[in-house]
Amino acid sequence: METIAQSPKYNLNEEQEKKLILREYRSLLRSLKAKLKSGDKDKIRTAFEMAADAHKTMRRKSGEPYILHPIAVAKICVEEIGLGVRSTICSLLHDTVEDTDLTLQDIEREFGNEIARIVDGLTKISNIVDVNKSKQAENFKRIILTLTDDPRVILIKLADRLHNMRTLDSVKRENQLKISSETVYVYAPLAHRMGLYNIKTEMEDLAMKYLEPYTYREIVKKLAETKRERTRYINEFIKPLKEKLEKGNFDAEIYGRPKSIHSIWTKMKKKGVSFEEVYDLFAIRVIINSPPEKEKEDCWKIYSMITDEYSPLPERLRDWLSNTKSNGYEALHTTVMGPEGRWVEVQIRSRRMDEIAEKGLAAHWKYKEGTADESRFEKWFQQIREMITSQDTDSIDFLQDFKTSFLAEEIYVYTPKGDVKMLPVGSSALDFAFSIHSAIGVKTIGAKVNHKLVPISHKLRSGDQVEIITSNKQKPSEDWLGFVVTSKAKGRIRDALKEERRKVAEDGKYTLQRKLEGMNAAFSQINIDELVQWYKLQSPLDLFYQIAIKNIDLKELKEFKVLGDKLEAPKPAKPITEQKPEVYNKDQGLPKKDTELIIFGESSDKIVYNLANCCKPIPGDDVFGFVTTGKGLTIHRTNCPNAAKLLANYSHRVVKTKWAKNKEISFLTGLKIVGVDDVGVVNKITNLISGELKINISAITIEAKEGLFEGNIKLFVHDKDELDVLVQRLKDLPDVESVERYDAEIVP
Repeated sequence: METIAQSPKYNLNEEQEKKLILREYRSLLRSLKAKLKSGDKDKIRTAFEMAADAHKTMRRKSGEPYILHPIAVAKICVEEIGLGVRSTICSLLHDTVEDTDLTLQDIEREFGNEIARIVDGLTKISNIVDVNKSKQAENFKRIILTLTDDPRVILIKLADRLHNMRTLDSVKRENQLKISSETVYVYAPLAHRMGLYNIKTEMEDLAMKYLEPYTYREIVKKLAETKRERTRYINEFIKPLKEKLEKGNFDAEIYGRPKSIHSIWTKMKKKGVSFEEVYDLFAIRVIINSPPEKEKEDCWKIYSMITDEYSPLPERLRDWLSNTKSNGYEALHTTVMGPEGRWVEVQIRSRRMDEIAEKGLAAHWKYKEGTADESRFEKWFQQIREMITSQDTDSIDFLQDFKTSFLAEEIYVYTPKGDVKMLPVGSSALDFAFSIHSAIGVKTIGAKVNHKLVPISHKLRSGDQVEIITSNKQKPSEDWLGFVVTSKAKGRIRDALKEERRKVAEDGKYTLQRKLEGMNAAFSQINIDELVQWYKLQSPLDLFYQIAIKNIDLKELKEFKVLGDKLEAPKPAKPITEQKPEVYNKDQGLPKKDTELIIFGESSDKIVYNLANCCKPIPGDDVFGFVTTGKGLTIHRTNCPNAAKLLANYSHRVVKTKWAKNKEISFLTGLKIVGVDDVGVVNKITNLISGELKINISAITIEAKEGLFEGNIKLFVHDKDELDVLVQRLKDLPDVESVERYDAEIVP
């Protein structure tokens, strides 16, 4: 349960509340009208009354009655995911077992085993991913197990999460960060994998609203400002296509829709361009009413009409008609050159394909009824079940493996006999080998891709035909883990390495036994544990292994005392202290090693902290503190490349922080400047920074090549406001094309 809601201002009286609840409930029934069979209305009424009674004393953070949340979740399930009556009942009851006196037995007695099982699954997930619990990732396997048992559990959970994201304004800032990060890290990719593109998009946009509020507001503002111009352009683009479709007697709908805020931002970052330079701010969609047997043919005919009118970009053709994505998505995507020299993405699909694209899994099942095909979803679930039952990995690794194996985009590759294998993007020849069979994977020495010999690390592309070459002498090695992305391959390699490690460790165990006996110390669990702790290792197996490969020199044992037959470790050496963040004090003219930062929930004493190298925060940035083992507190920007992972997996180690104003101290940051290489351009840049703005430059490198220059500058600024002014002034210089702050560690 996440009790959060839209507005802190809530002032309805009891009578108005009752009317509001009834209005929302009736709205839910209207959404379900087409799916109601005899007796369904009574069951839903019973579920509603049970939930309303169970939650009657509960309020959300905004003060509104709690029952409005389950009703809203049920509406999302029906209207946006396409689920039916049983899922509605489960949605209404999804928080009752966890938060109220209602029991699973009460629900089973009233509604039967199936609904009780789904509510039980939802209760388990709620307990797992509660933001107040410590390690969400540790229990993530249980979530996925529940998902594969009955996928409706995860669909209802996605609806629950979406409603919580829509109503996140009433929550404390640190919880907004945690919930948003978790959403973008796990739930949005899961929604994408279930084929729920609209939900995935909205989740990403809402997460960005809280994680990067400034950028989010800027893009929203610019989209609003350019709306009229975009509409004019879309109409101009569509006009000749509409005429062609009418002439060809196609019953089709054609319209333009804006890209999501998150995808526009991703493109701006990836391509290093401004909002104005993102060419595909919108996509054109063509939806055709066509009988199932003619769908593909008609989509290709429409593609032909569009490319007759506008020139296509061949490498941007995506054919998901011939090779459906494993989440059921089918469509034809192309990018064409429209009027005014602008690239435009066009998506072509049938009405059935569109419903699957909008409603994902639920629509997929609807159309699958009566067919003998094994659903791609079921194959996917089967693979996940295998992964969970066969793996003994650390839960954070599990979550990472799950994301790369099951939530990534896919490629399709062929066996020598022409069978298709779907693999996640980034898969290597070694992943392909393990996807055929584990016994083939562990013996792989190379591969032929399109009849050409390649190493096992070779990254595959869609359409490749792959033949695996094996040898009985081959054994997996540690570096293989860096060549694979699928969890099946990683799991099998880890198993093989463990087995190999165990064999090697036997020698180390024997060596240690002899050494201890020679010192008159017992080869006992107590002594082994003492050594494991002394060498800061994970397990006795690690200790034996390190001894066997001679990473540990047993001569060091002469430092230990033997009391009776027990070892006593010497006092540890003084730990190496971490270097403090480099900051610059203008008055002293020397770098100073400390600065002011307000850390909430702590005493007013100064707290030792480090500034993260991965994102180099400066005053004015949105930041959070992260408690790092052995290093104390590390300060990260909320848009740091590692933020989502840290906040989603270790939210219990996050400390709320914000900057105190301190104009005496400057912070190291870096800028990358690109422009036209003209006489005196370097002089203009350095004059502006050092001369006009009096900002201290730490290092500068400028390279000119083929008429362009690229400059990397390290400089000391007081805060983000000062940096923003500098960036704007640099952009205003003639010949300067772009100025970007480094997100990662500063290069020069």
